[in-house]
Amino acid sequence: MEILSSVPLHLRRHDSREKRICIIGAGPGGLAALKVISESAYFKSGKWSVIAYETREKVGGVWLPAPPVADAYNAPITPIYDSLTTNLPHPIMAYTSYSFPPETPLFPPARVVQTYLESYAAYFNLMSLIKFDTTVLDVRWESTQWTVTLSDGGHFAYDHLIVANGHYHLPRIPEVPGLADWVKNGRASHSAWYRKPDFLGDKILVVGSGPSGQDIAAEMCTVSSVVIHSVATPGATTNDAGNLIRRGRLIEVKANGQVAFDDGTTEDNIDHCILATGFQMHFPFLEGASMINKNIPPDFPPLSPGELFNSTYHVFPLAKHLFPLQAQYPISSIAFMGLIIRVAPFPLMEAQAYAIVRAFSDPSSLDPITETVDIITRADPIRHTGASTPLDIAKAWFRFDREDQWDYRDALYQFAQGMGSGTPLIKVTDWEKELYDLKTELRSGWEDLEKSGDSSEWLRDVGKNGVQDWVRLMYRVAEYARSRKNLLERL
Repeated sequence: MEILSSVPLHLRRHDSREKRICIIGAGPGGLAALKVISESAYFKSGKWSVIAYETREKVGGVWLPAPPVADAYNAPITPIYDSLTTNLPHPIMAYTSYSFPPETPLFPPARVVQTYLESYAAYFNLMSLIKFDTTVLDVRWESTQWTVTLSDGGHFAYDHLIVANGHYHLPRIPEVPGLADWVKNGRASHSAWYRKPDFLGDKILVVGSGPSGQDIAAEMCTVSSVVIHSVATPGATTNDAGNLIRRGRLIEVKANGQVAFDDGTTEDNIDHCILATGFQMHFPFLEGASMINKNIPPDFPPLSPGELFNSTYHVFPLAKHLFPLQAQYPISSIAFMGLIIRVAPFPLMEAQAYAIVRAFSDPSSLDPITETVDIITRADPIRHTGASTPLDIAKAWFRFDREDQWDYRDALYQFAQGMGSGTPLIKVTDWEKELYDLKTELRSGWEDLEKSGDSSEWLRDVGKNGVQDWVRLMYRVAEYARSRKNLLERL
């Protein structure tokens, strides 16, 4: 008995009736899964056990800052830069079950989000369910279970896996003629390495129109004479500074420092290029035993039988964007969380966690035929927007627009209701939908309030009476932003 008691509870041999669940990662997705599973009747009754393995020393995933030092994959472990703030108001971004503290700035800096995630883990008693400084090196399906190999030398068997390792780690370098040489020679670098606006030359090129590309272009204007910002639609955003020049999509870079764009323009004497061009989906622990095919899936229908693909843009095919439709292992034995982009991620991942509990507890709830039809149906509107090749479809697959994310969240909670699960029937509120669509105006208005020094007064006591305080504030900020815009247009 002394030997048994010295072994951590989650590593002991378990009664064969107990279902063992392994979560890879303790960032926002892994924490949501831990929270929902640990509150389930299955966990509380001892029928399920769960453990999350986290490579780093704390929870938080991408939100936990780190210096730009190369890891085993020659990339920084997080791309968080010093000035980063959220691009969504935190009442929309927050987990449905847990709000940010009262008087939190509407678009908080990354360190506030990290503190929020630590608070979430502590409030729901998740810390004892996480093993830190432990990397999952390999997972493979063997007979009836997943065998998991850890960086500390451990090998353990689990009935279910939840993959929540994030997708903001491995930089994506665009295939632009000449660019690989620039990267190799240090003339170009990915934004994953960026932390603050250091002087890299008089004329800088920033590629990418997402939030980080916009932030970095604006910041580099403070240290460089000229910043060229390459975006897909250069006329969509107004110039923010006199030394910022917007150009179209980058199509070529030359050894002499000249670059060319798809709008027919060129720029000479570029000293350095920063690539805010996104990240690849990356699951190295699944590749060793060929649990995933690292290629673009062929065109469909029909779906390619038996295989799961990682195109680096999407994982395919996944039932409910979670469960792999393939033939190597049971569909409900593994779930991939948080792969969808252009959404409010935290509440969506909480909804995914409830759906995962339903599928793990009742594998028959996933009907492969129905799920296949849903996948084929999703492809139709993507093709209608101009996606004509398997690569085009892969790039667009997880890019949710407007109503997509709300319908998806509602459908996940509806699915999770089955089998007397006790899942709360949560529906996306009207204010979430309306204010999400106003996120750009809200951020502009909030930045004005922070610059004027008025934001603290606007925040006074907000949140102390619940979420409706935040809703009223956001509508107030939206109206303020509209009034400011109208005033400026009349001047």
